Amino acid sequence: MELAAKIVLIIVSIALILVVVLQSGRSAGLSGAIAGGAEHLMGKQKARGIDALLGKLTIVLSTLFFIITLIVGYFLR
Repeated sequence: MELAAKIVLIIVSIALILVVVLQSGRSAGLSGAIAGGAEHLMGKQKARGIDALLGKLTIVLSTLFFIITLIVGYFLR
């Protein structure tokens, strides 16, 4: 069981790294952080297409990573 959890953790880790690297940048320098950030918070810009998919996939993979890491840590204790 411990070996299976470690293998799944490695697969989820690699997938999480790939998903984060594939995402596009959120800011366009200082002006994008000031002007674009306010529009993003107010809901005028919605992520569509592949960016939305990658964002949701990042949340799922990071949650899985956290849970599996706790499981592996429990086995090592």
